[in-house]
Parts: sequence; structure tokens; C-alpha cells
Amino acid sequence: QVQLVESGGGLVQAGGSLRLTCTASGGIFRYNVMGWFRQAPGKEREFVGSISWNGGSIDYADSVKGRFTISIDNAKNTANLQMNSLKPEDTAVYYCALGGIYGARRIGEYGNWGQGTQVAVSS
Repeated sequence: QVQLVESGGGLVQAGGSLRLTCTASGGIFRYNVMGWFRQAPGKEREFVGSISWNGGSIDYADSVKGRFTISIDNAKNTANLQMNSLKPEDTAVYYCALGGIYGARRIGEYGNWGQGTQVAVSS
């Protein structure tokens, strides 16, 4: 089975930065994109961004566009989410997952979810 593991979460002051990493193992040849989602307390899980495994297609939610950057390192089998200018509303558990459609934003279009990593932004 393909396994994804998120890391890099933590506590940061508003305006600060964090870099999350999603590490894949077990083979990803049948998947096209790596997606990032987040879920804040009391809210539904929402799309953050996605990147094709070859790095050629990137998509961001409007709420993070201009502040977050997704990248991928095929040699390391990892995807990164660089988060800058963090706001308290960015506080959430962040997940990575694999999908088959470029630009997909729906939870149901992804599978093989990681365990999540907590991001907390203080004001």
C-alpha cells in the first residue's frame, strides 16, 4: 500500500512561516497529483492546493494564493507546502493525499490520506 506521512507542523506567531513536508512510500505510479487539505476545529475539511507528481500543474485555493507555495521533489518522493504570512485562520490539521485528476479539489477525488500534522498560528 502507498503511505503518506506529513511533518513540519507546529506553533507559529501570526506573520511567521512554516514548511510542511509530505513523504510518500510504497509506489505512486498510478497517481497523478498530490493534494493538500486542511481541517480547522468545527469546520469541514477544505482544499488548500495540489501539484502534479511531475510538477507541471499547480493549483491553489483563493484563501492561500500568494502566501502558500507547493513544490515537489521527485528524487526524495516528497511534496512541500511552504506557508508564509500565516494568519490565525490558517490554524488547522493539514493533510496530504493522492489523486488521479489534475486540478481536482474535492475530498472524494483523493485517497491514501496521510495522518495529518497540526498547524497553530497565534495572534
